Amino acid sequence: MDDEAWMRKAIALAHEAEAVGEVPVGALIVKDDECIGEGFNLPIKNSDPTAHAEIVAIRAASKQIENYRLVDATLYITLEPCVMCMGAIQHARIKRIVFGAKDPKRGAVCSALSLAEADYANHHVEWSGGILADECSQILRSFFKKKR
Repeated sequence: MDDEAWMRKAIALAHEAEAVGEVPVGALIVKDDECIGEGFNLPIKNSDPTAHAEIVAIRAASKQIENYRLVDATLYITLEPCVMCMGAIQHARIKRIVFGAKDPKRGAVCSALSLAEADYANHHVEWSGGILADECSQILRSFFKKKR
């Protein structure tokens, strides 16, 4: 599958987050063209501030392959990762990030911060942004409009 097809699966996961009252962000991890882990935001439901979609997906993928290193894996995420998630992505040695919507206030790939290729990091992450960005952004806008 290509990036758009995998992102559509991440979008479906974002809708699952919304269905349980969470901010609609979905993520999945692909290695060798196979999904090895997926997740969506669960901090409210799990009473866990670290339960962002990326972290949930990283935990699932690591468990699936029985390794905390996700070398040569790609993370698909509907929203640009935050600082916490970028740290986890780098520690897991994920090769590539593909995200939908930019997060101008908290995005740590290329928006508020540029951590994917930070000089101090011992692992640099390739990335592509804006894949199905309009659809990913609309899910978030619609969710927050209903909340207000």
